[in-house]
Amino acid sequence: MKSLVYLLFFLCLVSCSSRKQIEYRVEPLFSLQLDSTLLSVQTIDSQLNVPWEITWGPDNRVWFTEQSGTVSRIDPESGKKQLLLTIPGVHRERTMGLLGMAVRKFENGDIYAYMDYTIKRDTSIRSRLVRFRLNNDTLVDPKLLLEIPGGIGHNGSRVAFAPDGSLLWSTGDIFNGKNAQDKNSLNGKILRFNADGTIPADNPIPGSPVWAWGFRNIQGIASTLKGNIFTSEHGDATDDEVNLIRPGQNYGWPIIQGYADRPEEKTNNPFLPPKKSWTPTIAPSGLDYYHSTRIPEWNNCLLLASLKDQSFRVLQLDSAQQDIVKELVLLKDVLGRIRDICVSPGGDVYLSTSNRDWNPSTGFPKQQDDRIIKLSAAGKGKVAAKTITTSAPADLYSMYCASCHKADGAGLPGIYPALKSNAVVLGNKQTLVRLILTGKGQMPAFHFLSDKELATIISQVRHSWNNQATPITPEEVKEARVKF
Repeated sequence: MKSLVYLLFFLCLVSCSSRKQIEYRVEPLFSLQLDSTLLSVQTIDSQLNVPWEITWGPDNRVWFTEQSGTVSRIDPESGKKQLLLTIPGVHRERTMGLLGMAVRKFENGDIYAYMDYTIKRDTSIRSRLVRFRLNNDTLVDPKLLLEIPGGIGHNGSRVAFAPDGSLLWSTGDIFNGKNAQDKNSLNGKILRFNADGTIPADNPIPGSPVWAWGFRNIQGIASTLKGNIFTSEHGDATDDEVNLIRPGQNYGWPIIQGYADRPEEKTNNPFLPPKKSWTPTIAPSGLDYYHSTRIPEWNNCLLLASLKDQSFRVLQLDSAQQDIVKELVLLKDVLGRIRDICVSPGGDVYLSTSNRDWNPSTGFPKQQDDRIIKLSAAGKGKVAAKTITTSAPADLYSMYCASCHKADGAGLPGIYPALKSNAVVLGNKQTLVRLILTGKGQMPAFHFLSDKELATIISQVRHSWNNQATPITPEEVKEARVKF
């Protein structure tokens, strides 16, 4: 992977003092060599508070939300930035806060921004879809289109316009998988509206905004030139997914994960399988479609951000724009967690990092985080890029455990327990195996792993970070599995 990236760092990124100015310098980071195109990679803004959504505005500027509750736009050439809105009462905690946004200019010249954010009323968490109108340089006239239950996690959420002009809102299952299959619940769905918030007459369920269901936690929505709509979604312990969305269809969660390729997933309920899935999971996030000759290697591709895997993925589509035929992994472990992607009409690509969110990776955040980064064609080169179809973590613990419990076993205080000096880890083997097989709370079940794989992970955990417990054998795991 290092052969793809030539780090040519120049000056330090925007300093704390310059952060207060209106003008921001566009800073060079490095060059990225593709098959024949050399890309320039630049920071256009830095020291942000988790830019959750970035989207190309009708004014030829990059609009973005920050999870803390602000909406801004920036001229990617000059670096001039304007704060458009600060939303009072946004509840930010873990994955909650100001999330997705879509911006559209209507025939009468009005520009509207549609966004999703969470609030907390006493002990109740709610997710809101709200429309704002741009007046000069300020977003005004908030109109609440819908409010639904929110949760401490799995809130989604992306907001996007479909090719037919309707508005799509992806909602998470808020840690209750039953919501995803319940058509009376608005969680775990893709909801569809007219631009004024009314329900389209041709929705699959008359009088309901539910357009498709069976989702765990959609993180990205993108439409192709031929009108096909794709989503990216977080799986549980397995099967992160990219799906091709059809109205009125069931996408399986929580009954089905991925391709229904395990015995416990056999069902008579019809569902649509993903176009691609990843196990081990990569935590896919923002998604956009690229159709430009400016970067010809990416023409007719889905561009995908990832959080856990800390990579930028290029997913080549077939000529019908329905199937993924090739995958390229770039920028792995270079920028940290990547939250979103947007593409300009001219063929430039913008990424936002997510290193100041609730679950930072080892070594992050850095002083310049979080950033909006521009990738643009700088010329032609001669070094061929390599196609990588999967990431290559160091071991099974890195694949399945480190994103929550961290590489050093320290966990995340108050959320994910530390594994070093942990009484459960160091205690009875059968109790520990059963916990890992069945899961508990936010911890998924890992029964899909083989006895040998589970024994390898458990033994590593019991003997790392000064833990001195005895290892466990595949036979011992098998015995616990039979009892379970």
